[in-house]
Amino acid sequence: MSSQPSALFAYPKQAEFARPLPKNKIYERSGANSRLKDLFVEQVEQIVWRYKLAPETINLPTKPGVPEIQVFAIQLKTQDLHRDVLRCIDGAVQYPIIFELTQGQGAEARTQVVAAYKRPSEADAASWVCSDYFESDWTPSTTERIPLPLALDLGGLYEQLLRRLVPVAARPSESLGVQVIRAEQVRAKEREVAQAQVRLAKEKQFNRKVEINSTLRQLKAELKSLTSQ
Repeated sequence: MSSQPSALFAYPKQAEFARPLPKNKIYERSGANSRLKDLFVEQVEQIVWRYKLAPETINLPTKPGVPEIQVFAIQLKTQDLHRDVLRCIDGAVQYPIIFELTQGQGAEARTQVVAAYKRPSEADAASWVCSDYFESDWTPSTTERIPLPLALDLGGLYEQLLRRLVPVAARPSESLGVQVIRAEQVRAKEREVAQAQVRLAKEKQFNRKVEINSTLRQLKAELKSLTSQ
């Protein structure tokens, strides 16, 4: 896994939206069930639609699949946020979203940037599909923000914002979509490695230990292949 550059950007003042987003509106638009509503109540203090990155606000043209980019700030009640909450919000808003999660208040506040690769479905242009969620490290909310990367259109900007979060470095000429799929495969393979290690530690029979060890070596080789440049 590569070390991450900063993902806290100084979004342009003219793109500021600063509108609270009522939870009940998200429930209505997403058809949230009682479990999801409970997660919102337990974990979310407030959701604010902070910025709207669009041709009229940042003077970049649209690109198919990226008509606008929204930036949502979520103040948390808890130490973490269940990703189903983000998936629910993404399901209610038909645009790519960058989430900024904040824990704590004042000088103690910390912020984490989270997003999925969100794009129109190839099967149904009216529907959107999301990848796994990728996140930055938690950093003090007072951390100095960096300028937005240069881009020719909103699609290029969205790609650069997301690449800051994807935990595997892009290979030469690798598209964002392929990089995201590879990052998802890395996560799945890491889970398989961890499960094999647990099985190996618990196994008492020598012949079974040999078999599991062989499987573990193969899984680690496949993981190395996925993460190599």
